[in-house]
Amino acid sequence: MRFILLGIVLLSCTQNMLAQAVSRANQKQYAIKIKQATTPIQLDGKLDEADWAAADVGKDFWQKNPRDDVKAITRTEFRLTYDDDFLYVGATCFDSPNHIVGTLKRDIGFWDGDNIGIVLDPLNETTSGFLFGTGPDGVQTDVALGGGTGGEHYNGNWDNRWFVETQIMHDRWTVEMAIPFKTLRYETDKTIWGINFFRTDKKNNRQSVWAQVPRQFWFIDLGYAGQLQWDASPKKTNGNISVIPYVNTNTFTDFNQDTPTDVNFDVGVDAKIALTPSLNLDLTVNPDFAQVEVDRQVTNLTRFSIFLPERRTFFLENSDIFSAFGNPLIRPFFSRRIGLDGNGSAVPITYGARLTGNVTSSTRVGLMNVQTKGNEDQLAQNYSTAVFSQRLFGRSRIKGIFINRQGMQDGDFSESDYGRNGTLEFNYQSNDGKWEGWGTYQHSFKKDITDDNHSTSIGAAYSGKILSAVFDWTEVGTNYFADVGFVNRINNYDALRDTTIRQGFHTLYAPVSLRFIPEKSNFLNQHSFDTESVWVFDPEFKFVERSVFASYSQEYKNSSSFGIGFENNETDLRFPFSFTDGEPLPVGRYSHNRIGFDYDSDERKLFQYGIEASTGGFYNGTLHQVGAEIGYRRQPWGSFGIEVEYNRLKFPEAYGENTIWAFSPRIEISFNRNLFWTTFLQYNTQADNFNVNSRFQWRFAPMSDIFLVYTDNYAVENFGPKNRALVLKVNYWLVI
Repeated sequence: MRFILLGIVLLSCTQNMLAQAVSRANQKQYAIKIKQATTPIQLDGKLDEADWAAADVGKDFWQKNPRDDVKAITRTEFRLTYDDDFLYVGATCFDSPNHIVGTLKRDIGFWDGDNIGIVLDPLNETTSGFLFGTGPDGVQTDVALGGGTGGEHYNGNWDNRWFVETQIMHDRWTVEMAIPFKTLRYETDKTIWGINFFRTDKKNNRQSVWAQVPRQFWFIDLGYAGQLQWDASPKKTNGNISVIPYVNTNTFTDFNQDTPTDVNFDVGVDAKIALTPSLNLDLTVNPDFAQVEVDRQVTNLTRFSIFLPERRTFFLENSDIFSAFGNPLIRPFFSRRIGLDGNGSAVPITYGARLTGNVTSSTRVGLMNVQTKGNEDQLAQNYSTAVFSQRLFGRSRIKGIFINRQGMQDGDFSESDYGRNGTLEFNYQSNDGKWEGWGTYQHSFKKDITDDNHSTSIGAAYSGKILSAVFDWTEVGTNYFADVGFVNRINNYDALRDTTIRQGFHTLYAPVSLRFIPEKSNFLNQHSFDTESVWVFDPEFKFVERSVFASYSQEYKNSSSFGIGFENNETDLRFPFSFTDGEPLPVGRYSHNRIGFDYDSDERKLFQYGIEASTGGFYNGTLHQVGAEIGYRRQPWGSFGIEVEYNRLKFPEAYGENTIWAFSPRIEISFNRNLFWTTFLQYNTQADNFNVNSRFQWRFAPMSDIFLVYTDNYAVENFGPKNRALVLKVNYWLVI
């Protein structure tokens, strides 16, 4: 704790000396004015209204990738106007008609094709924002953005009502967007918003932005947004309430239990209520996630559990404020702990409520409460979470989260069945985004546990155009529990005693990357050298494990890539563990080396493929791995692919051998922008499971869908059926 407090003090002092306010150099150089439309805008993609001709024009884009120091070759222009209800965005993308379109399905494959998008920061405080994008065929993508730069601040599962139309001509394609003010969070007394535009020219493998962003950062970095100057403050919107009821009928057959087919009928409702223009309340009663794609079956060749992504809509929307704590090794909040058991099976949720948004321009808050039903294995559970994030002076933040899991019995809270966690975190970021630092303290509360129940971490990172590096030191106490979170490595399975032993740990994580952009090359965009070192120690600072990985990779102008890598690993195995049906590997020191390569073909082509392979030691044996992915795009209506993975483990005779296969074919058909069919198959010998998931979706009205989903599971060994389900679900988005 002393080290964390010292780090926070040092970082705070540094930030105070370097900056007293958000430095927004781009807003001095990149500014565009917006004025109210004088006549109605007809959304047809033609940009032929007089207000478009009178609007300011944004142009002269900068190239973002592969280089960021030259002007964009492909010409792009944009304009903005508005009325009482909508922000209108018009864009002209000069181009030949040979576009690349990934799919016609909303949000899917957006980055795999030509596109244009707008990034908005209505509060102009770099705390949160929005992305709205489309391609030549008018396929929509919308994203909720957090204030940071990591992937956890990019929420592509955020969906809302807005409208777009496009037109394709011989030398250009044009776009008209209508974004309801009800969809945005803003303050009615502000006339300056943050704004940026980006464009992807996929066939030439180039990306460009209006307000220049260094290539080492995402183009969505709100710290590099330009300035949108309003002629008057947007008015407050009234009656911003959306109600989304659903009905669901399903059948379920469990062949393992040899029970009759169970037929169910459910109803439920979601609601989205804008309490203020920048504060939103989400409610759900008896939610159902039957339309969500099943988890991908991942081969696990580690001694620990793996982190599977959240896919349920209620938990994904605005999730960054809850989930962006800790690091990948230890997350105090992981929403998959709510409403799912350890096997990933659903635990019925009675209701959920979530309040998120800004209470001031620099203060963001989140509150969540979810109630689940009990079953034979556990009591009913209540989950409560409270979060705050406060921007300090520049782009730095101090934030905290408190989580409470409380068992309930006979309608009362259990005095012994609970788990609570409190986390305080400081994140420093320099105004140019290149330097970062963090300090985190996490504490858990459980009955009769009062010591060794905390976790701390401190670290720093530098992101330059050539050099990037991270240093992170994390300590986790043996008695630190995260009932609603994810902690890797703390549970160690003893195969001889068939039991799990908790053991705290210390980790040092230190990756370093060097990236080079050739000034003159006919085939190479960039090449890089990367190293990653991970050291693990036990609570007494005795050695547990070390992994050092080094690689060299090249990215080519045709979008293909190649890489080769070498890994050295040394492990002090404390508990017997088995990767086969043979005897468990005994306790002791193991060391092995591995080498591998990967290649991905030109992703712009209709036919694409990738392959990766590695070979070498694995503890006291050997491991050979081969993975391949093949895809074919029948533009724009069809996408077909298959992933194959092969693992061959071989140990000295007593410890056995094992061959693991995994096949994952996938078919996606887009009949139009509102009618889709997706079938996903998974064959995995490690999980002893063959899964079929087929889903038909008809978007019969804006944000309103009919889903028909078929799921079937079979055992691999004898190919006997396990369970089968058929679901019909209808939801309707009603705006009040």
